[in-house]
Amino acid sequence: GELIDRLLSASASRILPVDSEHSAIYQCLVGEDPATVDRLIITASGGPFRNHTKEQLADVTVADALRHPNWSMGNKITIDSATMMNKAFEIIEARWLFGLEADRIEPVVHPQSIIHSMVQFCDGAVKAQLGIPDMHLPIRYALGDATRIDSHERRLRIEDYASLTFFRPDMSKFPCLGLAYTALEHGGTAACAINAANEVAVAAFLAERIRFTDIYQVIEQTRMATTFVPDPGYDDYVAVNSEARAKADEIIKTL
Repeated sequence: GELIDRLLSASASRILPVDSEHSAIYQCLVGEDPATVDRLIITASGGPFRNHTKEQLADVTVADALRHPNWSMGNKITIDSATMMNKAFEIIEARWLFGLEADRIEPVVHPQSIIHSMVQFCDGAVKAQLGIPDMHLPIRYALGDATRIDSHERRLRIEDYASLTFFRPDMSKFPCLGLAYTALEHGGTAACAINAANEVAVAAFLAERIRFTDIYQVIEQTRMATTFVPDPGYDDYVAVNSEARAKADEIIKTL
């Protein structure tokens, strides 16, 4: 985020968010004064294990973790959703996309995946963007550069949903989510090491080399063991990425 921000400050380019959560926030901010934003509320489906206990998570299989209730995604992102690591990355991304500090970005579990994210303002008002769990709308909105392009995709019919529910995520059960705040608190190459370790850990889980609950342990142990650069340049990110992947693989071999 810091590297891209520096590059953008010397460029006429802009970043238009495509991910559904960030697109939702972007849409809610249209016409609003950024100074009036109180907090960003990023919604999460909670993945397939939102109602599992910690004890049950120790025994989940790869097949279990790949059964996402709402979205059809590739294997890696589906596992990230199951661990809520994907939401940690989205919090990090939101911090840089919208310029808010981490303590003003909050996740909330919303099992129906109809509200894609929300923005609360200084007067207490909350704006939300709703839609079916489908990527056509946010991609089209970005391609149109915030101009709404006519679509014949399936429409949301709000009357088809008896209720929309929300609850706080359990970070003791899904510790990967807390890594967002760890990364943003430390800054530097912390997020780079976390991302690299996660990719290696998820691949190991998909290959049935480690348990589902080992994913967090691999990431955290790798973060602690990897060189930390507080003010990195591009070459530092490349080096830390490589180092973290190697250390994660070493840790996996000990499990």
